[in-house]
Amino acid sequence: MSARPPLPPFTEETARQKIQAAEDAWNTRNPERVSLAYTEDSEWRNRSDFLTGRAAIVEFLRRKWARELDYRLRKELWAFTGNRIAVRFEYEFHDASGQWWRAYGNENWEFAANGLMHRRFASINDLAIAEADRKFRWECPAPTA
Repeated sequence: MSARPPLPPFTEETARQKIQAAEDAWNTRNPERVSLAYTEDSEWRNRSDFLTGRAAIVEFLRRKWARELDYRLRKELWAFTGNRIAVRFEYEFHDASGQWWRAYGNENWEFAANGLMHRRFASINDLAIAEADRKFRWECPAPTA
């Protein structure tokens, strides 16, 4: 496995760099690109989904972004120590019917020594919003393959 800097143990600066890299990757809505930040045997809990491995992550993200249209995400540092980072996030999307949603949550991340994420545990809540109440309005390119 190749290294993916910044590497643990994290400082405030390197934790913020790791978070920004994750935000940037997730906003591409490219499952293959996103999956490269995780170890081959990465463990996830995302809401009620439990996943293991990059292939499962890619399939999960394909399904997610087929439902969560025009997805836009922001992440921010909550806490860090050693090889762990806690993140607060929110994202917006609309479903196939045109209903907009804002999702709020927290993620706990644990990294391998090479900087790849080995564990990701996400707790997420959704709130239906009116289109006029959206906060994230930047242009969003079409998802890349």
